[in-house]
Amino acid sequence: MDEKFLKPYDPAATEGRIYEAWEKSGHFNPDNLPKELTAENGLPFTIMMPPPNATGVLHMGHALGLTIQDVLIRFKRMQGFAALWLPGTDHAAIATQSKVEKEISKKEGKSRHDLGREEMLRRIGEYVEESRDTIRSQVRTMGASCDWSREAFTFDEKRNRAVNVLFKRMYDAGLIYRGNRIVNWDPKGQTTISDDEIVYEERTATLTTFKYGKDFPIAISTTRLETKVGDTAVAVHPDDARYQEFVGKEYDVVFCDVPLHIKIVADESVDPAFGTGALGVTPAHSQIDWEIADRHGLSRPQVINEYAKMTVEGRLNGLKVNDARAAVHAWLEEEGLIEKDEDIKQNVSTAERTGGIIEPLPKLQWFVDVEKPFALEHSEIPGIASGSQTTLKDIMRAGVANAAIRILPPHMEKTYHHWIDNLRPWCISRQIWYGHRVPVWYRAAGSQETEEIAVGDAPSENWSAEGWTQDEDTLDTWFSSGSWTFSTLGWPDMTDDLMRFHPTDVIETGYDILFFWIARMILMSGFALGQVPFRTIYLHGIVRDSQGRKFSKSLGNGIDPIDVAGKFGADAARMALIVGNTPGTDTRLDENKIKGYKNFANKLWNITRFILENTQDAAPAAYTGDDAVLRGELDTLIADITKDMDEYRMHLAAEKLYHYVWDRLAAEILEDSKKVFAGDDDASKASRRSLLRSLLRDVLALLHPFMPFVTEEIWQSLPEKQGMLMVAPWPGSPAARASTHAPS
Repeated sequence: MDEKFLKPYDPAATEGRIYEAWEKSGHFNPDNLPKELTAENGLPFTIMMPPPNATGVLHMGHALGLTIQDVLIRFKRMQGFAALWLPGTDHAAIATQSKVEKEISKKEGKSRHDLGREEMLRRIGEYVEESRDTIRSQVRTMGASCDWSREAFTFDEKRNRAVNVLFKRMYDAGLIYRGNRIVNWDPKGQTTISDDEIVYEERTATLTTFKYGKDFPIAISTTRLETKVGDTAVAVHPDDARYQEFVGKEYDVVFCDVPLHIKIVADESVDPAFGTGALGVTPAHSQIDWEIADRHGLSRPQVINEYAKMTVEGRLNGLKVNDARAAVHAWLEEEGLIEKDEDIKQNVSTAERTGGIIEPLPKLQWFVDVEKPFALEHSEIPGIASGSQTTLKDIMRAGVANAAIRILPPHMEKTYHHWIDNLRPWCISRQIWYGHRVPVWYRAAGSQETEEIAVGDAPSENWSAEGWTQDEDTLDTWFSSGSWTFSTLGWPDMTDDLMRFHPTDVIETGYDILFFWIARMILMSGFALGQVPFRTIYLHGIVRDSQGRKFSKSLGNGIDPIDVAGKFGADAARMALIVGNTPGTDTRLDENKIKGYKNFANKLWNITRFILENTQDAAPAAYTGDDAVLRGELDTLIADITKDMDEYRMHLAAEKLYHYVWDRLAAEILEDSKKVFAGDDDASKASRRSLLRSLLRDVLALLHPFMPFVTEEIWQSLPEKQGMLMVAPWPGSPAARASTHAPS
């Protein structure tokens, strides 16, 4: 027996060495797996690692995701699958540029405009590369057995080519267009953001009911008085008897120094029960009002600029929106036009990255039309035939509705379909410098009122000298990461990897990312390949502290997964994260729970010491009746755990293993073994020695996906071991039954 078992298990002295040995073996790459392992199966099993943002360090949510994915990939690898787990990082354009800008401003007192685009991008590139090195180290620390030889980055040359080709094909299909529409403008970040990047904060607001003038016949209510200088209509419901006599009439008023021409229109979108039942229509500063203006041919004067300041003449000129709101209220009071004020609770739209209050503004941007029919040349998506007319919304619906994709937990399917039903055109252009530049070039042609346009590839090598200018905007990060499952495998080229590993098997991520990313991957894969991107969506919950609170800097309750791994070992952290963690459900975590699984690792270590000490001369022997029952007991557990793992109930499998090892093997079987070894029955002793070695091998194999470091370290000390545990056959598999040296 190795003398190391005479001391407690030391994860700090073990885990780095073990991971280095795994990497050197090459077994993270599915092309390098032992032939005897994959001979009976060899089918691909693929997971694409959700790429962490290149903005810093991993948190416990990342650690949970990495643990679940690694458990799955190790299990499938041991079952004989050609298991590919492809790692990478996301350039996270807005978040990354914002972080670097803040650092430059803090240290140098300069803005990106002071540095210029080229220098700013160079600084961001340096930061990102340092951050990616940190993330790689952290992923390794957690024991992730991903194929580093295939590592990808959402902003490398291969992904840039894929993005440009995808943009061009969607543009040619009429699905990408440039238009003037209402967008979510972040005045603080100076860029557009998508609907999904908005965080709603409940705040107290004043709802003011007033009239535009003393002779105006209808009162309206609003919390945003400053926008009323941009009103062009009042909308009422066509069945509202109170206002029918006014429909079609037009009025001229001077409102807070601004001349307004107001038309009364009837529109079914108006709720007669809200406020006065009349809606002041501000087409340039509300998505709903923009659509009303479309239906009634209304003008759209813009009265707020990109810096959230007023652009109208008079007393409001140049004021910030909050100051303008107060000024309009004061004017209404002076004029005696207010009917009432009341405090209400209101959801205010803020930008997730900057915290800035969103201003709906009309801007010329690039959009993806999710409702425009187009012909999908090739389709493997159930419910959509090759060559048929479909829409991007239909593609997103069909895969889930027709069971080509299942969502865990299943109740999230209803939420998913509700989101798709309410999906609007997707604004994909961003007014930042870092990211995939919009692949469109412009050149004046003939008169200044017309222009040439080139899409996808630069019009020539010397395009700048020939009078071309590239679009200044960059693409929404989710546009590039939407192609993650197939661009990482070589698309737009039809590579061997793409043919072999796509569609992937499972995507594992937090439930809060379902609409940001998951739905867009389904959209992109459906359009580009006519395939679903994955067969299962596994959504984990949020990791919270012992009191159920989110981890945050302000609460001071954060747990760094790397610190945890250093203090208790990565195996302990992994078990603490996985046990009790059901799909879609938040989980609580504290150091006491993690410490408990460090003790469990040491328990396994001590079990091994006892078995090796007492079975040094073990040889295959016929089991006694009692030992045959014990062996059958574990065989039943193996089948049960294998079913749990196949059905993504890893939390149950881990818990069953924990209780078997601690409560059955250690507390009962080993205690009984002491009596057997103290007796005089040589046949019983031989049987028990053979049984204990058999149980130990299988327990190590079963626990390996959950606790890879300690199990591999023990495995390497078994006299009968062959190769690494990470590529040993899963207990009960054909390869395991075929090998006398593998788990029984």
